[in-house]
This record gives sequence, structure tokens and C-alpha cells, in this order.
Amino acid sequence: MISKRAQSLAPSETMKISGIAKEMQQAGKSVISLSQGEPDFKTPAHICEAAKRAIDEGHHGYTINAGTTGLREAIVEKLKRENNLEYTAAEVVVSNGAKQSVGFSLLAVVDEGDEVLIPAPYWVSYPEMTKLAGGVPVIVRTAFENDYKLTPEQLRSSLSKKTKVLILCSPSNPTGSCYTAGELEALAEVLRDFPNVVVLSDEIYEYIVFDGPHVSMLQVAPWLKDRFIVVNGFSKGFAMTGWRLGYIAAPKSIAGALGKIQSQETSAPSTISQIAGEAGYRSPLSAPAIEEMRKAFAERRDYFIAELNKIDGVKCFKPGGAFYAFPNISAYLGKTAPDGSSISSSTDLCMYLIEHHGLAIVPGDAFGEPEGVRLSYSASMETLAEGLKRFRAGLAALS
Repeated sequence: MISKRAQSLAPSETMKISGIAKEMQQAGKSVISLSQGEPDFKTPAHICEAAKRAIDEGHHGYTINAGTTGLREAIVEKLKRENNLEYTAAEVVVSNGAKQSVGFSLLAVVDEGDEVLIPAPYWVSYPEMTKLAGGVPVIVRTAFENDYKLTPEQLRSSLSKKTKVLILCSPSNPTGSCYTAGELEALAEVLRDFPNVVVLSDEIYEYIVFDGPHVSMLQVAPWLKDRFIVVNGFSKGFAMTGWRLGYIAAPKSIAGALGKIQSQETSAPSTISQIAGEAGYRSPLSAPAIEEMRKAFAERRDYFIAELNKIDGVKCFKPGGAFYAFPNISAYLGKTAPDGSSISSSTDLCMYLIEHHGLAIVPGDAFGEPEGVRLSYSASMETLAEGLKRFRAGLAALS
């Protein structure tokens, strides 16, 4: 009864781990969860107030499929003001979260058998979304020594006549790595020789950067615009994960194709969320709210990475953005737990940590990097300290 398409998909490992953690907590067990992929901040008050006004003023109906004119114009103004990118409202489609924006983008440009190039570690959904679109995920494993960033040499050797899309995520989930302008320019130069490859640039963590401004490949290679999709949204930078609001900016042909798919699958996002999102981009109160959150994440990053690197056998570079650490834990693979079970993979390690030490983190296996694990520092300093304590204790107990 179940379709082959559905059978081919793997469930989200991050949601699986989070689900186990919640079940244990409901059973009264002590669990520290560093698996979450969302800010631990509340949505800024002025955005919530805009939503309340929208409800009180009766904005209860559907909007046009691509999103309200007001929000799309606010996005266009934001892209020009902050990124120096020129778009029109007709080239913007607002969706129910950046996740949907990525998935519908792939449906809009990928045909059966097309290859989609995905650097690893990757966000867990990229390969599965590619499969849903009928494409073939081509995984390129990057190196810890290069902060898990794709090199021009790796890109060139992985591209083929079948390649249709290159997915880039900067700042990265799960590693926090950020590509520099020079690195992006070098990758773009490789793409000159492959004029049919579309770049899907996932920039959802744009506002959470620590060592300089966010850079989009399109800023350094504007000649790519006719085959470039910017994906962004409001979940991370504005702490609006539950509002389900994302968007693409792309050539009119791609935006139109995505719009057709969206019109049949979901239609536009919540009217209230769109009005709230417009307030996020238009209000002068947004910048200080974003900066307050960014500073808190920067402080946590500095503390968390320093403590991770004090643990014997753990290596972790300092990420330039997002709110994740992705340490190399290869020194612990092949060890044995106190109950005699073997730790042969990062998944084994994470299951051992949650079952025996009450620590929920996500295995690197889920992200295409078997020698790593992802820990989120989107938590209070007290929670991070306790999480680190459990991480040390769990690793120390292995033999």
C-alpha cells in the first residue's frame, strides 16, 4: 500500500533524537537536550504585537499564493539594503518555512535522474528532498581540517553533465561553518564551466554570524543570478520557528514554477505570520533584538567550544555562525560501553549518551559525517555546563 517514494525516505534523525528525549522527560527522567535546531529566545515583542493587531483587525483570510505584496516588497527592500541584491516582488515567493522553500525549489528545477551536489556534513533533509524530487543526491565529503567547507577542487571533480543543482548552506547547519567571500568566489569560478547548474543557497542562519558579515555567493558572483536561488526565512534570526515563514528569491521562471507547485500543495503561509514577518523586516526594533540574540550566541560559542576542546580525544573548530558545534569524536569510535556494547558509530555513541547519561545530541551519521556529532548551544549557560559534564562523563566511561 505504501508508495516506493515514501519507502525510499529516511526519517529525520534530529526529530528522532528529540522525540526520545521528550519521551524520557515525560517519564520523569533527567535529560539535557542539546539536539534542538531552534533559538531558545522568544519572538521579539514588536513582532508579536504586529500579529496581535492583525488578528484584532480581522486579517483572517487567505492571501495571494506567493505571499502578501507588503511582505514580498519588504523582502525585496531587505535584500537590497542588507545584501545589495536586486530583486522584484515577482521574483519572491513566500512559503511555509524555509524548509518548504528548499523542497519546493528542488521540485521546481530537478527532473528524474538529475544529480544534486550536496557537500557533507549536510542538513539532514537535503538528500531526502532530492529523492522526493526524483533527483540523485551526490554527496561530497568535506574535511574537518577545512572546517567542513567544499573546496574548488572537490566541486570540479564532482560536477558532471548530469549535475542540475549545487546546494550550499552558509552559515552551515550542522557545522556552523561560514564561507568567506574569497572561498565563494573561487567556487563560483568553477561553475562558469557548468552553465546549466543551479545554485541553491540556504542562508537561513544569515543573522547569526560572529566573525564578520554574512556573505552570499551571489554578492561576489552576480553573473550567477539567472541560475541562483536564495532561500531565507524568519525562524532563526527572529526566533520565529513556530510561525512557519520562509521565502525564496530567484529568477522569475523559477519563482513562477515554485509558485505553481505551492498553489497545488499548500497555498500561501498563514496571513498572521506574514504580517508578523513584515514587521520583522520593517521595524527599527528588529536590529537591536537580533543583535542581543547574536551576542548571547557568540558568548555561548566561545565558552562551549573552549570546553569541548579540553576533553581528551575531542577536536572542534570554532564555528563562524549558527548555534552548533560539530566536534570530531573519531577517537571514541571502536570503544566499548560499560554494559559491554560496542560504540562502532556516531549513532551508537549518541544512543549510549542519551540512554545512560541523559544527554541528547545528534549523530554525525545523520549529516553524512560519521566521525562527528552535532551539539546545539542554543541553551542557557547552566544547561550547557550540565550538558558538557554529561558528555565528559559519558566519554570517560568508555574503554
